[in-house]
Amino acid sequence: MRLRPGGAPSIYAANSQGRDKIRTWGRQKQPDGSWGPWIKITNNQAVWLATLVQTLRLTQGESPLYGGYGIPAPASVKSQIAPDAAVARTQAQYVQYFASLAISAVPDSIEPTYNVEAVLTDGTILNTTVAT
Repeated sequence: MRLRPGGAPSIYAANSQGRDKIRTWGRQKQPDGSWGPWIKITNNQAVWLATLVQTLRLTQGESPLYGGYGIPAPASVKSQIAPDAAVARTQAQYVQYFASLAISAVPDSIEPTYNVEAVLTDGTILNTTVAT
């Protein structure tokens, strides 16, 4: 399976001393534009935010394990029609893991790009921009 730079959603359940924990893997973009090494993310709130970002970068049907995840970004670029329905579905899939989650399109962007504002259950506000 070929993974794009953002990677496919990957949530692994692990049992450690009787407690369920989840983890995912992600990479950060470096200042020079390259992707850094893969890192394990184990904080439950960060896991869901990282997985949400990976899902927004995933093309529909790209992952054989998560076929219902992703957005049709290449088709959207070709047709110049924003994938609003797919983004709304993705937001609905992940909203249960946050106190509040808002995903909005960045106007006048060349490729589908989204602002993500997540309020974690502890009240922390996280903002990021995701280019697909």
